Amino acid sequence: MRLIDLYLVIKSERHALRYLSKICRKNGHRICAYCRGREVYQIPDKRFRCKRCKARFNLFTNRWYGRLNITASQPVPARTDLSGWRTAWPGGWLWLIKLFELETSSRRIASPPVPIRAGEIKLSYPTALKATNLIRQAIATESKDYEFLLKGEVEADESYFGGRRKGKRGRGAANKIPVFGILERNGIVSVDVVPNVGAQTLLNMTIKKVRRGSIVYTDKFRCYDSLMFCGYRHLKIDHSKYFSSGKVYINGLEGFWSFAKERLMKYHGVSKEKFPYYLKELEYRYNNRDKNLFSLLTKILADFVPIVL
Repeated sequence: MRLIDLYLVIKSERHALRYLSKICRKNGHRICAYCRGREVYQIPDKRFRCKRCKARFNLFTNRWYGRLNITASQPVPARTDLSGWRTAWPGGWLWLIKLFELETSSRRIASPPVPIRAGEIKLSYPTALKATNLIRQAIATESKDYEFLLKGEVEADESYFGGRRKGKRGRGAANKIPVFGILERNGIVSVDVVPNVGAQTLLNMTIKKVRRGSIVYTDKFRCYDSLMFCGYRHLKIDHSKYFSSGKVYINGLEGFWSFAKERLMKYHGVSKEKFPYYLKELEYRYNNRDKNLFSLLTKILADFVPIVL
């Protein structure tokens, strides 16, 4: 969504809520936030009530949007003034999603970039950080729900993520996070943090992600040798001699590693606990790089939060 279109959507809280209300519906029906029943009606206090379970809820109850005290477009609770009334500043979920789409860091969201007029967004850094981490968590949950086997010609490779430190680089580097990735040619990429890059770990991840009978391209790392005994056609490229030999290469997956590491550099450090969420964000951006990311993110955040995350 262009910025000019976003201004039209959030010109008032009523317009923004109407926009999100349509997204929160399932096949045109409003859904109960507790029992998922469809017989829902609005009550005088502007909340909703379910005929089946009698529960009362608002538009964002049990959804990702409701995890933070941020409204749809503008009013965001700030402080209590001398008269006792709660004052507010502009902000809101739709602005946050737009800035997240533009790969704006939490610090830049707290201090708006040039295209946003001064005063359009005034969120504290902790609130902006919580919101962006919540979006990443929603993306990671979405990727778990829609896993399917890759097939055809796939590339497999492992890489290491972490700060620049003296000493050993590459395989076996200390204090680095190993990540295993599989890319379906002309398809999507799937990446996961792994405990190690041993033969058993890489084999289990490949079996979990790739359909038997597929062609798997890797480098000469010996831990991939067992793939040929597990129903895959395994072709290897020797990077000490050349980077490709006909259709035997893993340049597509190496392109993703560059894509991911370049974007992670701007954060100046990510904790090991949060890193898997950042990784899934980059996977999602890469797989949807030709799509309207703003629309996809608004739909993801409209989903109900799983009971167990």
